[in-house]
Amino acid sequence: MAKLPSFSFSKVATPKAGVTVLFTDDALSLGPIGAELDSASGGQIARAFKAADFKGKARSSLDLVAPSGLSLDRIVVVGLGKLDEVPDEQDWMKLGGVILAKLASLGAEAVDILVEAPAGKEIAADAGAAIAAGMKLRAYKFDAYMTKKDDDGAKPLSKVSVLVEDTRKARKLWTVLDAVTDGTILARDLVNEPANALGPEEFAKRAKKLEKLGVEVEILTDKDMKKLKMGALLGVAQGSARPARMAIMRWNGGKAKDAPVAFVGKGVVFDTGGISIKPAGGMEDMKGDMGGAAAVTGLMHAVAARKAKVNVVGIIGLVENMPDGLAQRPGDIVTSMSGQTIEVINTDAEGRLVLADALWYCQDRFKPRFMVNLATLTGACIVALGHERAGLFSNDDDLAAALSSAGETTGEKLWRMPLGKEYDKLIDTKNADMKNTGGRWAGSITAAQFLQRFVNDVPWAHLDVAGTAMGSPKSDISQGWASGFGVRLLDRLIAENYE
Repeated sequence: MAKLPSFSFSKVATPKAGVTVLFTDDALSLGPIGAELDSASGGQIARAFKAADFKGKARSSLDLVAPSGLSLDRIVVVGLGKLDEVPDEQDWMKLGGVILAKLASLGAEAVDILVEAPAGKEIAADAGAAIAAGMKLRAYKFDAYMTKKDDDGAKPLSKVSVLVEDTRKARKLWTVLDAVTDGTILARDLVNEPANALGPEEFAKRAKKLEKLGVEVEILTDKDMKKLKMGALLGVAQGSARPARMAIMRWNGGKAKDAPVAFVGKGVVFDTGGISIKPAGGMEDMKGDMGGAAAVTGLMHAVAARKAKVNVVGIIGLVENMPDGLAQRPGDIVTSMSGQTIEVINTDAEGRLVLADALWYCQDRFKPRFMVNLATLTGACIVALGHERAGLFSNDDDLAAALSSAGETTGEKLWRMPLGKEYDKLIDTKNADMKNTGGRWAGSITAAQFLQRFVNDVPWAHLDVAGTAMGSPKSDISQGWASGFGVRLLDRLIAENYE
């Protein structure tokens, strides 16, 4: 992973050297220090606005090199637009991404970002920390396997000093946002890793590293899971030479008597489809079929690093789905930990089998307040929602509403889809208690109906992140193949509703 810049927060002051970022609005007003710099340069900033026909539109920028009368190497003026609607945290993060991209194109190594409002306007106290978080997420690049860096010799941005009015508040918020961005970056790293480097055992070891943050981590081996009669999960893994693992991560930040909130992730480190093998084209992307498990792991990092005042359980089922001579076949019947039997109609509908045992284990052992599972589960969800939103299925309206709200706040958006008896009967079969696929129609819904059979009466939500965890569109704060989708969403869910 490319080295990320370091961030510090200082009191607003007049920058003396290097590169400085200023803000303006559509009226081309500057803050007090910006106006001071303009005056000291003989009005060079104002003249540059006019010469470049700069309008101060939101996220536009203007670059002034070696302004006369000043010791600064560069001034970059960034537009905030009308400022009629107060920008929220997500807006500032996106702006941070825009600023990072601009600075990277200039080859700046260090920068002062002067977070002061244009004359007559106000900027929220959380703006500086949110800008820094957006810059950090935009700076992420997965280049761990590049022997030659395509950087044309330019040194990357390494130091960012954010100048704000309220340093105490900015630093306090940064402690939280830095933890959450680190969790998002961890999830991105896990999804980006090639499957030959990240099998079930290696993934479990990555989860084990969270112990350094105070997370209790327990690893179940395939032998442990066999004793627990997790026949659904182990059936998926039996065609691989790499044994299955389950990681149970616990953050105990609340009261001992408080029931935990729980998150469960699908961790298929590579999915060939098994005997129901996938087409060759694009199969390399199936290294990302553990995006749900990556998000849960990143979330556990986030809540531990920011010392969330809540008890959290994260469970990830880790397997590889391969088609060797020991692999399960279409038509096989397996017995899940719940005791329910499953006819395996299609071995490429494997993630729900992994989650079936993980969800049952979670609700049976931990008696959580709710469970949310994440999975790159169905192509049908991408057909329905594309790459902009994840599918949300839930048996609890309050939980669904809280998730949707957190999604809108963080930009990791969801769209609720239906559950119902008419869909549930599509996974009935005469040969077992259920089958693992309901056929072509309503594929994402029947997958959710399948999972619902393993949650009992626990409030539960299923997030199908097939279109958002990997291969999602580039944005101001995510330029790579893996987005880390789910970490910021679920951390916000916890922070706003359960701490």
